Amino acid sequence: MSKIRVAFLSYPMLFQRQGGLQIQILETISELNKLGVKAELINPNSDRLTDFDLIHVFSAISGNYRLLEAAKGVAKPIVLSPLIQPDWTKYAGLRARFFESLVGKITGWHIRTTYHEIETSLQLADALVALGDIEKKSIMKAFLIPHEKITVIPNGIPRRFFSAEPMLFTEKFGINPDFILCVAAVNPYKNQLSLAKALEGTNYKLVLIGQCLVTDKGYLAEIQTYPHVVYLGSMDYSDPLLVSAYAAAKLFCLPSSSEVMPLCVLEALAAGTPVVMTKNHCMDMSLMKNVIKEIEPTKPEEIMASIIELIAQNPSIDQCREVVSHLSWKSVAQEIHKIYLRLTN
Repeated sequence: MSKIRVAFLSYPMLFQRQGGLQIQILETISELNKLGVKAELINPNSDRLTDFDLIHVFSAISGNYRLLEAAKGVAKPIVLSPLIQPDWTKYAGLRARFFESLVGKITGWHIRTTYHEIETSLQLADALVALGDIEKKSIMKAFLIPHEKITVIPNGIPRRFFSAEPMLFTEKFGINPDFILCVAAVNPYKNQLSLAKALEGTNYKLVLIGQCLVTDKGYLAEIQTYPHVVYLGSMDYSDPLLVSAYAAAKLFCLPSSSEVMPLCVLEALAAGTPVVMTKNHCMDMSLMKNVIKEIEPTKPEEIMASIIELIAQNPSIDQCREVVSHLSWKSVAQEIHKIYLRLTN
């Protein structure tokens, strides 16, 4: 039996920066190939969809519905990992459908909304992969997609994070291990400024690691006016210093406006570090209540109170690692492979 050949696609400028989605795609491809699937990130300008057995699209926004239309046009089965944000509730869907109809009628259907793009993507896909039950419910309630079409497959974690040690990072940068870490692109959406304000007047340094685009340099400059902030720039995902940074931190904090299933949170836990994070996410918290505290990202005082409370509780390294020990990219690939086989047989 010949290998299943799968084309991976997302929006054109995705790999101009490093982030969770990029890592998710590359790690999934790597593990699928180990299973005997011929998965590859393709260039739609030179590669033809007709040469593949199945198309896997990541993200339901940024015009990606056109990719699904193209795949459907050549009769290829489609898997979509839509990455739907948790604020897509039943009410948000009702409201969006009303405005979609209103805008369409006013403009003669020359202008369509983001809701239309997402809905079209979800409807065209033959199978959907949600990262958690919250995302699945958002897909069902806001976009009226039947539950049978959706499979929940959480993200994985590379094994190297489970053996992370702090020494490499602390020796390289000379930073006392009692610091708060945030690994994320530096911008208003990730909300590092609120975290800097929350930690003002405390004994905790805030260490930031992540890319900052030119358009967000002013935001970074404002954050750096706080003397307790240390910005180390971006680090390659495979850099041992990044893994060590997670292990060296007293606590990891991600105060973003919203997330789906942030890899940095999972990686921090795998490295043995407890987490304070935005309450706006799609993660399954049933196993994580003792090692994660959720916060309202717009309230620095709530961020600080949660940091102090979680540090006082002092979850152990083993406790942090245990709650994510079942998450691996190998298991992700195995579950996705089952979907591919179902759609191609």
